[in-house]
Amino acid sequence: MQRDGRASAVALVGLGLLCQEVGASFGVLMFGLTNPVAVVAFRLVFAAVILVIVTRPRVRSFTGRQWRGIVLLGVVLTTMNVAFYLALERLALGVTVTIEVLGPLVLAVVMAKKKSAWLWAGLAFVGVAALGGGWDRLDPLGVLFALIAGASWAGYILAAARVGREVAGVSGLALAMTVGAVIVMPAALVIDAPAFINPTIILLGLGVAVLSSVIPYTAELFALRKITESTFSVLMSLGPATASIVGWLVLGQHLTMLEIAGIVLVVAASMGAVLAAGRTAPPAEPVA
Repeated sequence: MQRDGRASAVALVGLGLLCQEVGASFGVLMFGLTNPVAVVAFRLVFAAVILVIVTRPRVRSFTGRQWRGIVLLGVVLTTMNVAFYLALERLALGVTVTIEVLGPLVLAVVMAKKKSAWLWAGLAFVGVAALGGGWDRLDPLGVLFALIAGASWAGYILAAARVGREVAGVSGLALAMTVGAVIVMPAALVIDAPAFINPTIILLGLGVAVLSSVIPYTAELFALRKITESTFSVLMSLGPATASIVGWLVLGQHLTMLEIAGIVLVVAASMGAVLAAGRTAPPAEPVA
């Protein structure tokens, strides 16, 4: 029975990863209709509305410390989302996620406090260096945005862990996403206000929110009740490979053999780093 529970948890994590990357590919498809900032706004607004309706957070019961943690989480996840989609505008999905995963990887290495863990970090950087065959195929600005997204992802893990300790349930995440929506909406309206009355863009934005935020987070939440955080982290390390496959199938983004080898190295390094760290905070990305 316990083995069946673990198998179902692994399946849930796989479902979350698949939906996450399919949602990201939908976001890429939206680039022909609007800009990345508007895509982020749609994602955060719809996801926040859905989670707030489901959780019904008691806003007045939160302390000042809890609100500070929630606002910090909202700022970090907004930065992560905006940087991620700006990178997607310039890089292939698999490449973007591979570079982005360096953030949680470095965090896992630091948390491991073992010299051997740095070997995994070195392997990961070799993999990233191989992505562009010397970087000649990579847009420098896109790489910068992906690195910012990765750093923000590491910050998100720490901020989410704090909110998770201080706020029961998922109310903290729901409010953090609301904060993020409030932050990004003014810029999105200035850049492309007509997008928010376009039925096609609205439907795509809803799809991105459900696929990239609501389904993955729910799946991960149930999975973490049946498997350890360490096991979960190892499974999440498959993100770059999943993103590459989805990018190929949905967006027709083909990778060279050298880029594929680089992604494999990063996935292996991520798994190794997580195992070296032992039981760590999961590098979950329910909102990016």
